[in-house]
Amino acid sequence: LRHGAAKGTMPTVNVLRDKLFELLEVEEKFDSDKLQDEWFENLCFEFGIELDDVTSEKEMKEKQMGEASGEGLSEDVIYKIEVPANRYDLLCLEGIVSSLRIFLGKDLKPEFTVNTPQPSDIIEITVKKETQQIRPFVVCAVLRNVTFDQMRYKSFIDLQDKLHTNICRQRTLVAIGTHDLDTLKPPFTYEALPPKDIKFKPLNEEKEFTGETLFPYYETKENCKLKPFLKIIDKSPVYPVIYDSSRVVCSLPPIINGDHSKIRLDTKNVFIECTATDHTKANIVLNTVVAMFSRYCSEPFSVESVRVTYEEGGARPETPAALYPQMGSVKFETEAKYINSRIGIDIKAEDMAKLLTRMSLPAKVTDAKTGRLEVLAPCTRSDILHPCDIMEDVAIAYGYNKIAKLVPKTFTVAAQQPINKFTELTRGLMSQAGYMEVLTFALCTHDEIFENIKVRDEKKTAVSLANPRVKGFTMVRTMLLPGLLKTIAESSSYPKPIRIFEVSDVVFLDDSTETGARNERHLCAMWCDTKSGLENIQSLLRRIMEANGVGWAGGKPKGYSLRDSSSETFFKGRRADILVDGKVIGTLGILHPEVLSNFGIKSPCSALEINIEGLCTRVQQKLS
Repeated sequence: LRHGAAKGTMPTVNVLRDKLFELLEVEEKFDSDKLQDEWFENLCFEFGIELDDVTSEKEMKEKQMGEASGEGLSEDVIYKIEVPANRYDLLCLEGIVSSLRIFLGKDLKPEFTVNTPQPSDIIEITVKKETQQIRPFVVCAVLRNVTFDQMRYKSFIDLQDKLHTNICRQRTLVAIGTHDLDTLKPPFTYEALPPKDIKFKPLNEEKEFTGETLFPYYETKENCKLKPFLKIIDKSPVYPVIYDSSRVVCSLPPIINGDHSKIRLDTKNVFIECTATDHTKANIVLNTVVAMFSRYCSEPFSVESVRVTYEEGGARPETPAALYPQMGSVKFETEAKYINSRIGIDIKAEDMAKLLTRMSLPAKVTDAKTGRLEVLAPCTRSDILHPCDIMEDVAIAYGYNKIAKLVPKTFTVAAQQPINKFTELTRGLMSQAGYMEVLTFALCTHDEIFENIKVRDEKKTAVSLANPRVKGFTMVRTMLLPGLLKTIAESSSYPKPIRIFEVSDVVFLDDSTETGARNERHLCAMWCDTKSGLENIQSLLRRIMEANGVGWAGGKPKGYSLRDSSSETFFKGRRADILVDGKVIGTLGILHPEVLSNFGIKSPCSALEINIEGLCTRVQQKLS
């Protein structure tokens, strides 16, 4: 829950107290600043955010640089407000004010209007197929007849910075570009070109640069805030770039906008583009910016749509839409019984609907008999993913301090999960046997868990990532073995024999679970020497079984045994399936030379990998 979030893990928004209270239209009269601050602190707690500090521009500067540095700076009171990391709608003054006014019952949730011009008038951006090499997606919108002042402009820029830091993951997933539309000539094109072919004057610079000369300039420029972002694309043979119809560069995402279209205080029409490697997050970011600042349009909360066309042969989002932004609400259904049982309260479905409305989640009762609720999550509430998120907002609106403290009906003693305790004991056992523990990545490539270890991909076992950021992390491992093979390959200069192991989770597709996947705890051990060392792996297996009270079956139904295996990962005639009480739990053997060659290993290796969850259950049953 938000109230339980660790301090320092949430973004902080700085707002002027007087402006905040003016916009909130607070009617209470306060005898002192302290009472005023306490009132707002209580409001924050009730809403699920936190007043972190009460300070001023002068005080913040003096804390950083000493007393003399604050001379001449403003002493207006600033509230530093911590907001949940997934509440992107609270990352600016506009969002905080809007949400608090709804919470206080002063406003209803704003209704957004997406205006689509006639086909001949609609602004269009064409995505060239070359962009799939670097940054394949873009979404756009236009704000018409916006009125900026200094405070609104500053908030507009600050929100983009906070989004870049938060959901955009330092611009790696999404980069925002905002432009004065009146300085540009639609339609636009989103392209990917060699750096030498891109020439423009970057924002706030005096001369033109090419893509080749711009990056060295920023690398050597003092106090350049763009340096951390250069690495995102600097190794790419092509850079993403957005042009208007006159070949004026709008932006070089995710680095810098062009100076030609920069936003000024007198800008009236704003073109917003979000380029991305993650299409879903791009939509969230675009909707957030539009929702926060469309209030300043001559027609409040209105936005003009932009047509996005993907060139044939290029990357496309899974759910492409011709027009953006897509600002529709998402419908969820839940029941009062579920929410009451999770929170520990007993209120009617009608009252829950009222509480959710205060949290910017319009709700209505669809079945009074069962207490079924229909909840609409607006585009600003992308944090709502499951009924448990709705339950959390009911708890916040109801008030945590109002939830009765009850003695649990069932008294239990906290204890370590059996599988985790068993894992720790197994780690100790392996260390005593002379093996060194390693910890490898849970993500890998398709080839590493299939082709490289001679396993056929039946498309029914491995979980793949929808939008992988790194080429080497596209799948979730189904075996620990590839990770150990990569470790051996990187340790070729290490004295032989090399004895390593890992006890960790692997993941399999499973339609019977809510998430569509399940975890299994595996143990994998490997021996690498000038000789195969199969006898050492076999003796290790015997030690593991003896330590867990599993004897050799010897033809009996209980105990462990070996049988010939068909796994092509291992050398034929030197491989075996491991069975406990007649059920296969793993495999051992000498690794096939092709497998070793695929990982660049020249020394023979033997390995075993077993699912230890069955062993853990067996030990539990024996102890009980």
